[in-house]
Amino acid sequence: MLQELRVQNLALIDTLHLDLSVQPTGLIVLTGETGAGKSIILQAINLLTGGRGTASWVRGDSDQADIEAVFTVRPDHAEMRALLDEHALADGEHCIVRRVLTREGRSRLYVNDRTVTGRLAAELTAHLVNIASQHDQQQLLNPRFHLDYLDLFADLWDQRQRFGQLYRRWQQAAQELRQLREREQDKERRRDFLTFQLTEIRKAGVSAGEDEALQRERDRLKASDGLLRLVGDAGRLLADSVSGRLTEIRKNLLQAATLDRDLVPLAERLAAAGYELEDLAALLDKYVDEIPSDPSRLDFISARLAELRQLQRKYGPTLEEVLAFAEAAEAELARLEDLDAQIGRAERRVDETATAALQAAAALSEARGEAAARLAAGMEQELVSLSFPQAVFRVDLRPPADPGVAGLQPTGRDLVEFLFSANPGEPVKPLVRIVSGGELSRLLLAMKCLLARRDQVDTVIFDEVDAGIGGQAAEAVADKISQLAGHHQVFCITHLPQIAACADLHFRVDKVVEEGRTRTVMVPLGQDEQVGELARMLGGAHPTAQTRAYASELFARKSGRRTP
Repeated sequence: MLQELRVQNLALIDTLHLDLSVQPTGLIVLTGETGAGKSIILQAINLLTGGRGTASWVRGDSDQADIEAVFTVRPDHAEMRALLDEHALADGEHCIVRRVLTREGRSRLYVNDRTVTGRLAAELTAHLVNIASQHDQQQLLNPRFHLDYLDLFADLWDQRQRFGQLYRRWQQAAQELRQLREREQDKERRRDFLTFQLTEIRKAGVSAGEDEALQRERDRLKASDGLLRLVGDAGRLLADSVSGRLTEIRKNLLQAATLDRDLVPLAERLAAAGYELEDLAALLDKYVDEIPSDPSRLDFISARLAELRQLQRKYGPTLEEVLAFAEAAEAELARLEDLDAQIGRAERRVDETATAALQAAAALSEARGEAAARLAAGMEQELVSLSFPQAVFRVDLRPPADPGVAGLQPTGRDLVEFLFSANPGEPVKPLVRIVSGGELSRLLLAMKCLLARRDQVDTVIFDEVDAGIGGQAAEAVADKISQLAGHHQVFCITHLPQIAACADLHFRVDKVVEEGRTRTVMVPLGQDEQVGELARMLGGAHPTAQTRAYASELFARKSGRRTP
């Protein structure tokens, strides 16, 4: 459960530190005028659960907003501890969740000082805190979410996810089979087309890099006249030099070396240079002899390059890619030859996964059928204590109107809709058609209380779920929330004095202006201050003596409200 909450620079909050270690369980109430900033507290906790945040939420004079919560994890909370261990996030009995929002729009989430994704933070905090808001009321009106409530109540979420995995495997196998059958229908045309392409490439006798070599040869052919003249002249001049003056110089230096031994190295170097120049002259003569001059060769090269470019336009910009295309075509032809066997294997996979999915769906439907009766009975029992003494609640479980493949959908083969009647003798009808705002608030409270008794979430937050409630119904809601707080940590943002009177910890949320800046503050209230706040909630800024007396009476009832 939540032990500490720190908020810095979020909207109108500059600094807030909420220490709940002295009151680990019980009812914590937040009251205050509309617009004072009560929703900012809920917003802060929602950010810790991976909710979306924007840069506009950062307080105007700050670079970033920082929200941190310290939760304790009970030793017997197996799922939460397993999840922390799985991601190497365990840190004894505590789970510290932190969210940072920057003015540039960046956001970071930490669990026990390690960065985590929003998805993981949501998964972890779902085991720590449950938020019931007016958004949940709208979900309760939408039948699309009723199956989720039933599966949560019956603890079928893991079984539903396993079915979903089977269903996806089945759909994937069926899709693969459809594709194979489509290929089978087109097999002959495809085979002929691939054979034609492969024959064209193989017949051309393509080799990697051939086009580059041919382009170089073509360039030499086009330049053959110039090469013959330039290289031939260079070779003749070099040969004349080697056989003429260079020979005479070499002889003179060799004779001089017999007279002075210091000239021997120079004579040897000159001799070596002479031999090198003779080799160069011979190589130039050989190059001249090999210069192509056949015009028909140039025509052949041009035709071959045109053939290669045609293949490149069809099958790839390079010859390497043309060859790779040919290999892929060969592989596909081999697969086409094996297509009948592939279809047979795919059919078996579809049958196996379909059987497994159908069996899982049947087991899930059976479990839901049993749970539906228990959920209806539990809701009716909860509603009795919420001033619905003869309410009727039903869970309508039926197959979908558009059942999909084999009557299955990703969540199974069931649709769920909650039906309700608040008055004796009236038939049950869908919630969206009959419930008022006050009735919807009490239905949501009953559902949350029912789920809270079954899950391991210790902290429950109610955000103005008392909308539209007054009189006797308000007393009943206050009793119910007070009872829930007997075994849970319950936060309640409320405008109902009947609920606020039950608080174990009561904070008034005020909006104040200091030094020209507006800020939201949370003021802990003592007993006298609580009575004063109840009087304000009952009678406004200037309550009468009678209003104060009624506020004192409401506060005095608190000790008698909570029963096990």
